[in-house]
Amino acid sequence: MTKTTHFGFNTVAEAEKARKVAGVFDSVAERYNLMNDVMSAGMHRLWKRFAVETSGVKKGDRVLDIAGGTADLSALFLEQVGSNGEVWLTDINNAMLTIGRDRLLDEGAAVSVAQCDAEKLPFPSNYFDCVSVAFGLRNMTHKDVALKEMLRVLRPGGRVIVLEFSKVWKPLQSFYDLYSFKVLPAMGGLIARDPDSYRYLAESIRVHPSQEELKQLMQNAGFERVEYFNLSASVVALHRGYKF
Repeated sequence: MTKTTHFGFNTVAEAEKARKVAGVFDSVAERYNLMNDVMSAGMHRLWKRFAVETSGVKKGDRVLDIAGGTADLSALFLEQVGSNGEVWLTDINNAMLTIGRDRLLDEGAAVSVAQCDAEKLPFPSNYFDCVSVAFGLRNMTHKDVALKEMLRVLRPGGRVIVLEFSKVWKPLQSFYDLYSFKVLPAMGGLIARDPDSYRYLAESIRVHPSQEELKQLMQNAGFERVEYFNLSASVVALHRGYKF
């Protein structure tokens, strides 16, 4: 029997999801940063800075940025780790990764880059001080497998941070739904010339685990002291967990 999973509100074969997600990000890569600024009124930059500050990363640390795309987090992490530290920018999507790599090269930043699948990380066990994934976990086919891989590559005492859209504060739900399913696809069509991809991104948020469900997933994967911080009326949540 063919295993299935979510692709937005649709059900697809597991083997198809990665291809469909790749198609979305191939399409939106060039205007991804612009759309992020427009969609969030620039708030995504504050969320990402909060994530890096909450990570506790310090000079000399090793950081793995999963689904790092256009390198917003990698750029911030590079400031934190200094010249003796190490930051790896990774993404499964070549179009997104190329934009992030070129951006960092243009800024003269020394970052290592790898195109890879978060469910099969090409890194040694117990290597990184911090692993981050921002707005990428919900697009992964097997979130539990990806989280276990993140745990594997972390050194004991290391931590993971997961920044992701979550379950919004209930009084805002009606407005949020209107924005997500009417305004967002319209902006996607106008700015990125791809309303369908932004409709999928809105749908993918709705089928993503809630704050408590994701906390449980992380605990099941082996993370300890898992906690989360709700941001911007719970539009976004930052989860943090440790490996001991």
